[in-house]
Amino acid sequence: MIKKCLFPAAGYGTRFLPATKSIPKEMLPIVNKPLIQYGVEEASNAGMTDIAIVTGRGKHAIEDLFDNNRIIEDAVRGSEKESLLAETNQLMERCTFSYTRQKQMKGLGDAILSGEPLIGDQPFGVVLADDLCIGHDEKHNVLAQMVEIYNKYQCSIIAIEEVPEDETHKYGVIAGIEVEPGIYHVKEMVEKPPAGTAPSNLAIIGRYLLTPDIFDLLRNQPAGTGGEIQITDALKRQTQTNRVIAYQFQGRRFDCGSVPGFVEATNYFYEKYFK
Repeated sequence: MIKKCLFPAAGYGTRFLPATKSIPKEMLPIVNKPLIQYGVEEASNAGMTDIAIVTGRGKHAIEDLFDNNRIIEDAVRGSEKESLLAETNQLMERCTFSYTRQKQMKGLGDAILSGEPLIGDQPFGVVLADDLCIGHDEKHNVLAQMVEIYNKYQCSIIAIEEVPEDETHKYGVIAGIEVEPGIYHVKEMVEKPPAGTAPSNLAIIGRYLLTPDIFDLLRNQPAGTGGEIQITDALKRQTQTNRVIAYQFQGRRFDCGSVPGFVEATNYFYEKYFK
């Protein structure tokens, strides 16, 4: 079983300034729950209970979320508000949390490599918390779907979705051979291709299951688009020696790294769970 899940959480979240000047973007709430908690719940429900988080300066609020706070707990004990902490407390009981820091902001690939000491030599999940995903049903989330694909193919799995062709320049994009409905044997990957040059409209989103050899590839990966170490480039090299599968997941993604996506997610969860 895949037990470990890595959360790269060192980014600045500049699209949400001034809020993210003092609040980690992963702590921005969708209604009353921080983005990163949605991701940890998804990982936990997919069987990944060893949670590894790569943070940066000013991200201590993430650690505080998954720790005891006796002052608040005592203040709400016995009241109707006590139930509001139940989900977080259950996560703290189910999961273990470990942390390390990314020394420099050198891209997602570097952030994943920074988590190697927390992961070790085993396959692991990666969740980008600002991609908030829901499965086609509540018990079959995106990571759980990907675990089923991994159990069959035993290789790196990346989640993809179709995007409008005029938006492919914002994503890593794959091309491959469809071996089953929605399952592609990846042959090509390009990070943020210039407009009109993308090999398809199948875009990589913030869910990965990676085999541990990715760390050696990242260690020797030159900087790519934007002068950063790109996980897409390392995965492309991985396809030369191992199979990489792209999975068109069943469900819905909210791009909470953008203001419109964040508002859309807030409205969706409010209508579904609070109204």
